[in-house]
Amino acid sequence: MSNDKWQMSWLNRREFLTVGAMGALCAVAIPPAAWAQRKAPELPLWVGTYTSGKSDGIYHCRMNSATGEVKCSNSMKAENPSFLTFDRGRRYLYAVNEVREFAGKPCGAVSAFAIDSTEGNLTLLNQQPSLGADPCHLAFDRTGKFLIVANYTGGNISVLPIRRDGSLGPATDVVQHRGFGIKAQQDGPHPHCVVMDRSNRILVSDLGIDKVMIYRLAATTGKLNASNAPWVSLSPGAGPRHLTLHPRAPFVYVINELNSTMTAFKYSGARGSLRAIETVSTLPKDFSDESYCADVHVSPSGRYLYGSNRGHNSIAVFAIDQRSGRLNPVEHTSTKGKWPRNFVIDPTGRFLLVANQHSDTVITFRIDQRTGILSDTGYVAEIPAPVCLKFW
Repeated sequence: MSNDKWQMSWLNRREFLTVGAMGALCAVAIPPAAWAQRKAPELPLWVGTYTSGKSDGIYHCRMNSATGEVKCSNSMKAENPSFLTFDRGRRYLYAVNEVREFAGKPCGAVSAFAIDSTEGNLTLLNQQPSLGADPCHLAFDRTGKFLIVANYTGGNISVLPIRRDGSLGPATDVVQHRGFGIKAQQDGPHPHCVVMDRSNRILVSDLGIDKVMIYRLAATTGKLNASNAPWVSLSPGAGPRHLTLHPRAPFVYVINELNSTMTAFKYSGARGSLRAIETVSTLPKDFSDESYCADVHVSPSGRYLYGSNRGHNSIAVFAIDQRSGRLNPVEHTSTKGKWPRNFVIDPTGRFLLVANQHSDTVITFRIDQRTGILSDTGYVAEIPAPVCLKFW
């Protein structure tokens, strides 16, 4: 569904015509900015957190689509829901529970919730063990029948089937990664991110072994099989954390946590193989303190790439050459907070929201559509230990 159609779904025909008529009558009486803030559609936003401090778990918020202001209305108790996703029908929300022990076993869990579309309340359907400790990321396959989960400390990925009522079934497969890297954080395999390509291949960035693993999922059995080119290696000690696909061109971008770099790849969808194009720093040349990369996203236009730096506390902005996939640095924007973990671009492509984990804030930036540059809107939402932002 296009962004315009998605937003219009919030207003039925009669409401839309009524709002239009009121806008014509009140254009002079109400300042344009105030009118936009009052009448612009609100986009539902869900926030996953760490719950060792003051956080309840999962927060339901709304963003004003004209101003970028975020306001939260309610929350659902959950243990360390550090990453969230939805089914295609937007009826159910799924969250990892990033813990090392669940139901007396050395693994984490995944929770399934039904969503009340009116109030945004969540009802727990069930939980399933992730079969690996500290699950930190999950994503649906293209059929919508399976969730693939990255278990960071467990060093493996698991597959959980979705039942008709939205609840989770027991795992259909688990694949254990092997190996280690040259840095202290690479004492073993640490899968950190799961992304599907357009043909239902699964790309998994593994921070511990400096590889992106590539799998095929059997849609009938939920079993994982190695792709024709089963992996690609990155530089020793890079620590690939998250990755993203270009929305139209055959490029994949991997952000490397441990050496603060971004690697661009040419991706062959036919073979499921990656070929490195270049690797560039995510930090300014004059910065020498400690910093660790976190998240990466391409703008909906495909023209700009964004990556978060924890330590430098910034978003690195790159322009993407549409023919070669190469990256040209544009700027570094302060996130106005500490330890920017996850960030998200809203469905309209006009705003970028950053979760500052250590300062308990979500900051809204406006994206310049011509240059990709970020500007602070001044809006700050206070949420304890935010680590995942997902528009509904």
